[in-house]
This record gives sequence, C-alpha cells and structure tokens, in this order.
Amino acid sequence: MFPKAPDQHKIGKPLVPNGLGVIYVLFTTIYLFLIYFSGISPISNGVSAPLTLAVCILFGGFMGLLDDWMDLKWRYKAFMPLIAALPLIYLARVDVLRTAMSLPLIGTIQFGNWYYFLIIPLIVMIVTNTINMLGGLNGLETVCPAIVIMGLMVLSQSYLILMLGPLLLWLALAALNVQGKIFVGNTGSFAIGITIAAFAIITDLKASLLISILPYIFNSSLILLTIFLTKKRARASFDGKKIVSDHRRSLVTLVTYHRPLTERQAVFAISLIVAIFVSVAVLVDLPWPFLI
Repeated sequence: MFPKAPDQHKIGKPLVPNGLGVIYVLFTTIYLFLIYFSGISPISNGVSAPLTLAVCILFGGFMGLLDDWMDLKWRYKAFMPLIAALPLIYLARVDVLRTAMSLPLIGTIQFGNWYYFLIIPLIVMIVTNTINMLGGLNGLETVCPAIVIMGLMVLSQSYLILMLGPLLLWLALAALNVQGKIFVGNTGSFAIGITIAAFAIITDLKASLLISILPYIFNSSLILLTIFLTKKRARASFDGKKIVSDHRRSLVTLVTYHRPLTERQAVFAISLIVAIFVSVAVLVDLPWPFLI
C-alpha cells in the first residue's frame, strides 16, 4: 500500500515502507472530531480547540504528502505552513489568548496585535520546518517530537485529552521507526511539527515551546548557515556498522564528528539533548509549590 524508500544506514539498504505518517493524520483527525462531538473539550466563544487542531494537522499531512509525491523545493516548503496558521489566528483572536510571552531572565514581552499576524505564523513556520529538518536516522523524526509533546502535555493538564490518543499512536509508530520497519515520511514530520506548534499556541505555552525546540533551531541554523556560506550540505558516512562524519554541519554530524556511533547510539544522544531542553522548559514553567 505504501511506497518504499531505502534505509541508508542498514547493510544492503533494504526498502522500507514510507509515508506511514498518514496513519497518524487520519487517526488524529478522527480522534479530535470525536472529542469535539463528545463535548469533553470545552468550546470557548464558539471556537473549538479540537477542531482547530484537527484542521492544522490535516494541512500538515497534506503538505507532507505533496512533498513525498513531488519533492517540493525548500523555498515552497518553508512558507507553506503559514496557511495552517490561519485557524490558529482566528482561535487566538476570538478566544482572546494572551498576546504576551514570559521568558526567563528577559521578562514579559507584550506583542499586542503583532502576536496574531506575525508571531503565530512565525511559530508555525519555524517549528514545522525545523522539526522536518532533523531527520535522516531511524527514530529522530518520531522519538524527539514525542519528547517535546510529552513535555507540553505535562504543562497543560486541562488540554491533556487532546493529545492523549495521538501521542499513544505516535509512540507506536516511533517504536516501529526505531526498529527500521517503517518511515513516517514528510507526511508524518510535517503533521507532527504543526501538531506541536498548534498545541503550544492553543495551550498558551509559547515560552516552553521555544526552550524545548532550541536543539531543533540550532540544527536548522547550522544547516542553513553552512549551505549559504560554503554551499555544502551535511552528510554522515556509514561504514556498514557505524555512522561517522568529518564535518560539523548539523546536529547529526556534530554528534558523530570523528566519533563513530551506531544509528541507535546517535539517535539516543540527540534524543537525550532534546529531553534535557524539554525538562528545562517544564521546570521553568511548572509552579514552584508543585515542585516542592
């Protein structure tokens, strides 16, 4: 049923079913519609958080399918997520979400109307694209986003029901992905990227999201700066057993720079980095009485 893609870091490069992220898109959409019709999640000012999230995920999956089928150029992929920001802008304006962001050591930044028409689109565009750019190894596109989602869920108990079912399915896909049995493809990475961005906006966890995705931002910045300055791309070599790189042009090549690691060791190292930043975000945002 699904097209197959070669697993570049396995002996013989076996073909693996690709694009299984569409299962996440379909399941999550149905799940969120059921949440809406059941009335479990409250509707504020006539705007439904489950339906808003479902629309965003549907567009993320559609955009990923286009990329899987047509291999879209980055100049198109970079700005296409802006369309998914439209339902979030409507939700934020009608539901009167907080337009300020409180950052550690900096304080509270008030964006006013700029939050609706600049900050929300930037959040969606940056989060979706940076998550899509951290991949290439079995588990990176699934395990790391799952860690970010779990961190956000810890901080948003009232909206926990929105992501409970989708997270369980995503973890099942992640387990198969780590074993090299499936790829979620761009369909999955774009859908999960927009899921994270939309969920953080709906739950008003902008600062926590920013801290959590710092490894993603670092990876994308390193890749883009290297391409613009040296016209070279990040590539790690595989000798049949381990992955190693002779340059530092991405998070993957940085972790494996003159340090041969198996695929799972590299994925574990990067997942640990993401987990550390997510933990910091959770500790910063949790109320201190709870920690005591």
